[in-house]
This record gives sequence, structure tokens and C-alpha cells, in this order.
Amino acid sequence: MTGPARAPEIRTTSGTVRGRMEDGTAVFRGIPFAQPPVGPLHLAPPVPALPWDGVREAVSFGPTPPQSLALGFGAGPENTSGSDEWLTVNVWSPDPGTTARLPVLVWIYGGAYLVGTAEGPTYEGAALARRGTVVVTFSHRVGAEGYGHFEGAVPNRALLDQVAALEWVRDNIAAFGGDPDRVTVFGESAGAGAIAALLAMPRAAGLFRRAVAQSVPGSVFSPALASDVGAGVAAELGLPATLEALAPVAPAALRDAADAVLGKITQYGERWGRIAHAHLPFSPVVDGEVLPSSPWEALRAGHGRDVDLIAGYNRDEARLFTVMSGRYGKITQEEADTALSRFAPGGEGAAAYRASFPEADPTTMQDLVLSDWLFRMPSLRLAEAHTAGGGTSYAYELAWPAPAFGGVLGACHGLDVPLVFGTLRGGIATMLLGEEPSAEAEAVSEAMGGAWTAFAAHGDPGWAAYRTGERLMRVFAAEPHTRPCPQEASRRIWAQHDFSAMELVPGAGPVHTA
Repeated sequence: MTGPARAPEIRTTSGTVRGRMEDGTAVFRGIPFAQPPVGPLHLAPPVPALPWDGVREAVSFGPTPPQSLALGFGAGPENTSGSDEWLTVNVWSPDPGTTARLPVLVWIYGGAYLVGTAEGPTYEGAALARRGTVVVTFSHRVGAEGYGHFEGAVPNRALLDQVAALEWVRDNIAAFGGDPDRVTVFGESAGAGAIAALLAMPRAAGLFRRAVAQSVPGSVFSPALASDVGAGVAAELGLPATLEALAPVAPAALRDAADAVLGKITQYGERWGRIAHAHLPFSPVVDGEVLPSSPWEALRAGHGRDVDLIAGYNRDEARLFTVMSGRYGKITQEEADTALSRFAPGGEGAAAYRASFPEADPTTMQDLVLSDWLFRMPSLRLAEAHTAGGGTSYAYELAWPAPAFGGVLGACHGLDVPLVFGTLRGGIATMLLGEEPSAEAEAVSEAMGGAWTAFAAHGDPGWAAYRTGERLMRVFAAEPHTRPCPQEASRRIWAQHDFSAMELVPGAGPVHTA
């Protein structure tokens, strides 16, 4: 009889960590990659973690960063540990402490730039690690902590947290059996939007070789728009929107102020436009330094051309929000017309939708335009921009429908995450797939997880690269196949739209103040 596996120990640049073996995989949780961003470091860029003596136990996830409690669906857990050590990484390795040099997959979570945690069953990296990769997840600041734009504060602190985590990977992952020269970042929703930004950021250059952007949101903010949102947050506290005034504010109080803005965000519609109607008060900011330009503009200009890219979307992205709000099948013609006026591209966009989808009922029409504006077209256009700039891009559509709720969810937002991770039980997977995943779910998961890990290993996910003339995309369905863009009608409607930094509504006047 053999005894229990010896707990693995790894020496990092800050000190030695001890993880544990779980079903043949070495797992390390809660390793600090930066100091707690509180006290003198509140609303500051990340600072490398302090070294420690002895062996640090790395068996529990670090505390969750401050989360929006007002978002509703998808709201993250509140940190009740009392610890401010939010900036930590987690590693799953099938072969730690060797010279195996396995490909590395680094996950960046989504959550509308308002919530997000590396904890939970959906993001467990064991299944992907068993495919011969080293998997890394990490926590970063969100909401006002990560994206709030305040005078005197370094912008895009969440993106700088991500750069710091990737620097930790560069400096440490070889000790866990990973290859620092074969790092692939992958992320969904806001995580995919962050990846788009990282591709355009000088600070992130050289930190990853490949990228997978799943359901990329199209929102990046101008400094004027971001400053106006920041001023709205500060006004809830009765303070000016400056680093000097806000740095002493407790993170929970700053979060609550942002939630107060979120709770009445539609009142800002005349100033903030689409982001108010979509309940998206935070996004990466095109500040000219940390993020010099819109990711789509940057990629077209050739930035990130040396990074191979997979970009894609789920066919029925917005259906999740329609179903979960209890509005599926109940959208009125007036509501659909309002959605078209707000979210279709300017000029003849609304008319083009009506002409291209004449049989669409109001619910279908609203889902179409929201899916396109939120995720489908930004994802497709990111692949197109990267190709135009000289990069190699692959595009995909997830078309396999979630079986839950009688199948009405379709291939909805978030369905790709448990399929890619192979975490088909617990958490969001149970909500979307049911208590026991079907053989089809297992097969689609095998196809997506296999493609992502093959891409991380050698750059080829198993289908043709995206080219402007052919526009070939992989369709993940019960029978995966490759075909020209399945959403050609939408692609044509959005072909001339420029995903540039979003501005204050023209005529909104000077920046909002308390």
C-alpha cells in the first residue's frame, strides 16, 4: 500500500510555497503576486509581493477583491475573510518542478468589469492541466478599484494587475513545469475585453505568445466619459473625484458608492448613452498611456501582430439576460424598437436590421442587436483587425445550445466557460447543463478544450485561419465544422462601425460634478 502523495513545494521569487496533490495534479492556491492594494497603496498600481521566510501554505484561494453587490445576476461573493491580500495566483500543474516546459494557459475572468473571482468550481484548472498544460488563474481589482478613473490616480489599475500577474508567470512558471515562452492568455466577457486591451498595451508586450478572447465586449471609454463616471461615484461620497480625496476611503465604501451609481445608472442615459442603458459603468479607458488606443484601432495598426489570436462568440449571447430577467417572449415591439435605436450602428443600422431579419419577433430582434453590440461583432471585428494588422487570427462561433430551461437559452453568454474548462458539474455549469451533463455536452467540451490546448501548445487550434475573403470560422455544435461566417447579415450591418473609445453624449456639457 502506498502512502499519501507528498505535498509539492516550489521556490518562487518571493519564497517557497507548499501546495497539495489532487487526483494526480499539483495545485497551488492563493500565492501573492502583489502587495495588498490598500492603505498607502489604495488606488495605486500593483507593487510586487513582499518576500517571506520559511514555507507558505498555498492550499486556499486568496480573498476576493471588492465586488459589486448591485449587479444582480452574476454578482460575485463578498470577501468576509478580513484579509486585503486580493492579488493572488493559483496554479495547476501535471508535472511541477521539472524541465517539462509545458504550455501555459492563464485565465482572466469576466464579470462586466464589476465582479469576478478566481474561486469556484467553474474555473478549476485540473481538467485542462490533465491535457498537458500548466493552468494559472488569478484575482485582479474590478469596479471602481480597478477601472475607476480619478484625477491623480493611475488609470486602468485592473489591467496593470493583469500585467503584474503575467510578470509573475514569466518569472516563476518554469518552476511549476511551465514554459514562459509558451504562455497563452484566455478569458471571457470582461476578461476577453481585458485581453483585447492587453494586446494593445506596451506594458504587456512580450508577456504572452497567444491569446484566446471569448465573447469580447466592445466597450472602451474615453477619458472624458470615464472621468464623468468617476465623478458620479465620488459624488455619492460627497467628495471630489481625485486620488487625494478617494484614497483614504475604505474599499467597501468606494464599492458601495459605485453600486449606488449602478442602481440609478439609467438616469445618466442622456450623458453616458449606451453604457447607461446597458448598465456598464466601467471599462478599460483609452488614457493614451497605459492603453494608448482602442484595441481594434491598435490591432489594425499592427500592434500585437506577433501574438496568435483566437476570437469568437456564442451565437445567442444576450438570451441569457432575457431569460434570467423573466422577459423571454415578452419583449414588446416598442422595446425592440428602442433597443434598435440605442444599440444598432448609426445611420441606417436599425433599418438594416429590420430588412435583414424581417421575420424576427420583438424578443428575437432585441436579442439580435444586443448580442451583436455587446459581444458578437466586437469579437469578430477583433479577429478582422488583427488579421488586417498582419497577425494570425482564428475565429469561432459556439452554436451548441444549453439544454437547461427547455433549451430556450440557446448558445447563451457564459456557456463556453465550463465547456472550455471541462468543469461540467457545479456552479454555472449545473445551471446551464443540468445536474448530469449529456454526452453531447461532453463532446462539445472535448472539442473546445482540445482546440484551446492545441493552440496553446503549437498555435494551431485545428481549423483554418480567418482571412477577409473567406471568413472561415469554426462552429462548435453537436458536429463541429468550419464554414464562412455564420452571422453574415450582422457582419454586413456592422462592417463600417468603428469600435473606438466611447465618448460622452454630444451636448452633455462639462464633466459631471457633485
